[in-house]
Amino acid sequence: MAYSSSTQDFVALSDLHPSLARPNVIGVVIGKTDVRGFPDRKNIGSERYTFSFTIRDSPTYFINVNSWGREEYIRSLSESFRVGDCVTIENPLIQSKEAEREEKFNPVTPSGYKLILSENHSVVRTFSCYEMDTKLLSLLHLPVKDPQDYYSLGDIIANGQSLDGRILNLLAAVMSVGEPKYFMTSDKRKGQRCEVKLYDETEMSFPIVCWDNESIQLAQSWIPRETVIFASDVRINFDKFRNCMTATVISKTIITTNPVETIVDVYTVEQLKVKALQSDVKLEPIYGVIYGYISTLNIDDNASKVVRNRCSTCRFIVNEMSNTCTFCSDISSDLKSTFASFEILVDVTDHTGTLYSCYLSDCVAEEALGCTVQEFLTLAEDKKTALKWQLLLERSKIYFKVTLSPSWRTGMKVNVLSCKLADPIEASQTLLRKETGNKRLCH
Repeated sequence: MAYSSSTQDFVALSDLHPSLARPNVIGVVIGKTDVRGFPDRKNIGSERYTFSFTIRDSPTYFINVNSWGREEYIRSLSESFRVGDCVTIENPLIQSKEAEREEKFNPVTPSGYKLILSENHSVVRTFSCYEMDTKLLSLLHLPVKDPQDYYSLGDIIANGQSLDGRILNLLAAVMSVGEPKYFMTSDKRKGQRCEVKLYDETEMSFPIVCWDNESIQLAQSWIPRETVIFASDVRINFDKFRNCMTATVISKTIITTNPVETIVDVYTVEQLKVKALQSDVKLEPIYGVIYGYISTLNIDDNASKVVRNRCSTCRFIVNEMSNTCTFCSDISSDLKSTFASFEILVDVTDHTGTLYSCYLSDCVAEEALGCTVQEFLTLAEDKKTALKWQLLLERSKIYFKVTLSPSWRTGMKVNVLSCKLADPIEASQTLLRKETGNKRLCH
């Protein structure tokens, strides 16, 4: 498969081969390391610089990209994109990789090759994913490893020091994101550290530590008690100082935010209401899939009702009157900033009923609508109405998270994690299997 734009064709990553002349590729950035320098053996006394990143263009294929060159070029290139951005690469060098040696420090990829970028011959361009095929954007929510292949936090603690030094996968929700701490190393290099607390149904607080700028910046975008991460290839250690097990993000690690592939339970609206309101259900969130449609989507009414300001530090909705965040109150208000974000209340309906006032928020809303907040705010009212009807009443595959909340009018808070048009055959077969299973239970 090859993607194409109005100006050029792109070679699918699975079709790359060293014999290709001047290939162009496209993909979303799913992993990235910091820039580092090292002595240049050819020019004694000077340094060369490098960083690497991983791009993906399909559910099954991704590849590592290495960049080498002068400090100015490497730093400028690195600063031009982040994890989650879409990039095109013109004329990379395609090399066979030495899997055993290279995958010791780089993400494990299905490709037998790697891409090398040259300052003189290669060009990298960054695009908004909304300018590209929307299939690329959905790849950000697909884990690079088997979504069922992970340790629970309780398993790690139970195994204790026998896992010290092991590389494994985690699936957990974010409890809190610490402030980055900056320091100077003994050899006068700048360092940084950020600790995130994770939780799941087996453990309420487990630390994962980020030491590089890229993972720290990614962590700052996570919303406590809302964001779920699948972290592949993190290192597990026993922290002797704190007498506990910890996880560390390393150069092999790829973190998938809100990984929908790990959610496999299918519900009807009626079944979800019954499960959520059962008195013996624990307080852990319920994750699942509904094949239904958005029945209410008032985005062409009043922009102030669908776009809210969030705190750039903790990403919570800020007070509208003062435009300040009351959640992370320990940080000086002078250091805080805000950004516009979707916060849309939608109704989700299927053949059994309706879930009212579900949250379609932030980047999930941008993906569902196919436009950014800034692009939305520039649209005329008739364009907003047209945008609404692209999604409204269309059969969709909706991933959700339900949190029991007695203060909520319905008794539960529903967050939409993903909303895409459903494959009709997949939806029909899934619902048919579910109905058949229910009838068997009744008999």
